[in-house]
Amino acid sequence: MSKKTPSLPVSLAEIRAAAAAIAGEVLRTPAVPAPALSKLTGADIVVKLETLHPTGSFKERGALNKLKSLAPEQRAAGIIAMSAGNHAQGVAYHARRLGIPATIVMPEGTPFTKIERTAAHGARIVLRGAGLSEAHRAAQAIAAEQGLTFVHPYDDPAIIAGQGTIGLELLADFPELDAIVVPVGGGGLISGIAIAAKALNAGVEIVGVEAALYPSMLEALRGKPAPRPAGGQTIAEGIAVKDPGVLTRATVSALVSDILLVDESALERAIETLLDLQKLVVEGAGAAALAAVMAHPERFRGRRVALVLCGGNIDARLLASVLMRGLVRGGRLVRLRAEISDSPGVLAKLTHIIGEKGGNIVEIYHQRLFHDVPVKLAELDVVVETRNPGHVAEIVTALNAGGFPTRLLSNTADEAGAAASRRSDG
Repeated sequence: MSKKTPSLPVSLAEIRAAAAAIAGEVLRTPAVPAPALSKLTGADIVVKLETLHPTGSFKERGALNKLKSLAPEQRAAGIIAMSAGNHAQGVAYHARRLGIPATIVMPEGTPFTKIERTAAHGARIVLRGAGLSEAHRAAQAIAAEQGLTFVHPYDDPAIIAGQGTIGLELLADFPELDAIVVPVGGGGLISGIAIAAKALNAGVEIVGVEAALYPSMLEALRGKPAPRPAGGQTIAEGIAVKDPGVLTRATVSALVSDILLVDESALERAIETLLDLQKLVVEGAGAAALAAVMAHPERFRGRRVALVLCGGNIDARLLASVLMRGLVRGGRLVRLRAEISDSPGVLAKLTHIIGEKGGNIVEIYHQRLFHDVPVKLAELDVVVETRNPGHVAEIVTALNAGGFPTRLLSNTADEAGAAASRRSDG
């Protein structure tokens, strides 16, 4: 990425002023070593726990700094913001604390949990548009019509300065970091962190991460259009931004060494890994930094790397789905199809074999009518919880040896299980 040195939107002094302004009203979040992630990735990992804010996201920092900068007449008239949820909650939470009327415009597809939590902070919610760009236009129109002050989620010096307080805290706790990996949506978070961190340690590398479906900042810096327009359903809706900021674009160009893209499966794996190994609940955007390190281990191996876990507001149903899909992906939850004779006692024999091998039957489907099998036979679909892919292979082999031709249907299970199924069928 080519570098230039434009004037930056905020200075280190302004970020320090923001830290003083929000002190005592916004949590100074811990940054802690993550030995399990270090072992997994080969890097010396530190995680910055922005998930611990009352609203579950770093957005409180910039929101409060911006609200405190407003003139009395602006506070009295009220403010308006647009957000997929985290900026909305940060603005609404602190607006209510400061007695400022708040309206939040959110995309129509925003997860229910973020809508409900924002409304719980006393804000008026308006749902408009399919994404942030449409919500942004709607918010600006309402602001002009009703005389409200628009609080931008990222392209505002006060917002950038507030987010930059994360960089101050990180370098105070770990002054010898080699790299900081930061999720990128509109660019306010990475801009603030980069300005603070590079001012305190010029050698620290700042690496951004975008969802592959929304490579907006990367393409803007390249100066050429993407192969296809940014868009689509992403689990990282918090960074699903089509239009990066003007101020943030210039800052990222000057201070960020690289922007990595991560696909949806990488984001899912990172969410699962953080919960499984570190017992941390994060949303898709919050897992983006780990997803990038897991996808590019050689780039970070042997270096002390801070991951900014920017938010933890994930819908419970979505989290459950991610975890179950992770079990399937890892071969710990599989679907087997066995052929059995349709006669008494046969089902008991099959389930005994599975139990004897240590498998736990979760669901079972007995098919007599819809599969292409002889009328005196039936096919049985069995969902089984296992220890690992090798265990799957043991169960499949035992079923085939017991007279139940069995194949593995879980197409994301490990090749060991699939190979066992092929050998038995052969």
